[in-house]
Order: sequence, then structure tokens, then C-alpha cells
Amino acid sequence: MPERFNDEFWSYLDQLVEKSQIVIDNPKGSAHPDDDTEVYPLDYGYLAGTTSSDGAGIDVWIGERADRRVVAIICTVDLIKRDTEIKILLGCTEQNMQQVVEFLNKDQGVRSFFVRRQ
Repeated sequence: MPERFNDEFWSYLDQLVEKSQIVIDNPKGSAHPDDDTEVYPLDYGYLAGTTSSDGAGIDVWIGERADRRVVAIICTVDLIKRDTEIKILLGCTEQNMQQVVEFLNKDQGVRSFFVRRQ
């Protein structure tokens, strides 16, 4: 695949994030609404005014870096909800990215694929 399309993909994601309000509805340390034993390792929310496959806003994870730059995406497959989604990682360190991958993959029926920005 031409490199240009890869570069444009990340540029489009940057534009989407820059033009959207970030809403944090699950702060770091809060319990998951469906399972209070699951605790969010980072701030988790969505981009207001966007739409994902589940009809809600596009999901974002916010890391510890102040820049909130798009550093990666995670694609998920949920056999229970029978859907797929993309989640955007913003300002995440290497450790933050690992925390998100581990958090998403510990649920039965959910698996994720991590794509790092080059």
C-alpha cells in the first residue's frame, strides 16, 4: 500500500481529534459501569459529535503526556456485543499503551489489535 495513504490516515485522525471536544466519561481509577471490579487505568472517553459503530462517539484513551497527540489506535472485536470498534490513543506513553491493551484483552469475548503510529 502506498505510504501516502498511511500518512493521510494519521493526518485525518489528527484533524478529527483537533476539531472535536474530548469528553471523559470514565476517569482514570473509576469503575467500569458493567463491572465494578474493572478499574480504568487511564482516562477514557469519546470525541463529541462523532459516531462509532456502536452509535456512540469515537472512543479515546488519554495518556500521561500533555501533548494529547494521536500515537496509536486499537481495533476491537467483541463477540458478546457482536461489534467492532476503533479506539484512539492520545498522549500515551509506552506503559500507557500496554495498560490499555491489557485492560481491553482481559474481558472474555473481546480481543484487540494494536496499531502504533510510525
